[in-house]
Amino acid sequence: MIKSMTGFARCQSQHALGMLTWEIRTVNHRYLEISLRLPEEMRSYEARYRELINTHLSRGKIECHLRFKPEAVNNNEIEINREFASALVKACQQLNDIVHQPSEINTVDILKWPGVVKETAQDMKPMLDASLELLESALSELIENREREGEQLRDIILQRRTAMQELVADLRPQLPEIQQRYREKLLLRLQELQAEPDRERLEQELVYLAQKMDVDEELDRLDAHIKELDLVLQRDEAVGRRLDFLMQELNREVNTLGSKSIDINTTQASVELKVLIEQMREQVQNIE
Repeated sequence: MIKSMTGFARCQSQHALGMLTWEIRTVNHRYLEISLRLPEEMRSYEARYRELINTHLSRGKIECHLRFKPEAVNNNEIEINREFASALVKACQQLNDIVHQPSEINTVDILKWPGVVKETAQDMKPMLDASLELLESALSELIENREREGEQLRDIILQRRTAMQELVADLRPQLPEIQQRYREKLLLRLQELQAEPDRERLEQELVYLAQKMDVDEELDRLDAHIKELDLVLQRDEAVGRRLDFLMQELNREVNTLGSKSIDINTTQASVELKVLIEQMREQVQNIE
């Protein structure tokens, strides 16, 4: 299934220790580029997050942001680091002696000092595991969004492909008539100049010009590339690079078609084909 490289997903879950939120944004990029923004508590799982993302996505610039909002701890007991608090009080007393300005030691200020109140260590592994599960859900949602947009891109490409097929089909039966008109125009010009060319040499030149103007091969290759385009669009894999290559091949054949043109109809057809290819190429740039 065709997938767009542009997408967004947001998943949230509540747990005993707090709330987790994953936000993922993706845009088109030639390769897979992953950018992670993680809270400090979750950094130990960064490698596992990257591994999981790699299993789901193959191209695009991926911006992932994990938020963790801890639950307020309802604990009626405050544990004091007595040794550290005693050292802090002693230091305050020593400062009083040094500056000769005795002042009362404010116990509330001491409680605010980092390290005086012992923080209860929490086991974060359940939250880390939950963040992996939530990332899996966010990636699934992202892929669904990218597939939905990919189908829209596929429809746009198929519309342009159909228009190309019609142009090629209309142009092919005109070629013998175009060559005949050019031959007649050249002979008429020679008559106007009252020139008497060597008939054998003239026929050789006309054959050479006919070969030079022949675009059957270009039209055949255009048909083959258009058929290959249909096959690629049916693949259940990342096809962006292959489609980009096909756009280059189509453009090459149309350029040759235009360079060989000696007729306004052929020129117009080559211009319209180039416009259609460019429109497809713009869409292909956003396909995984």
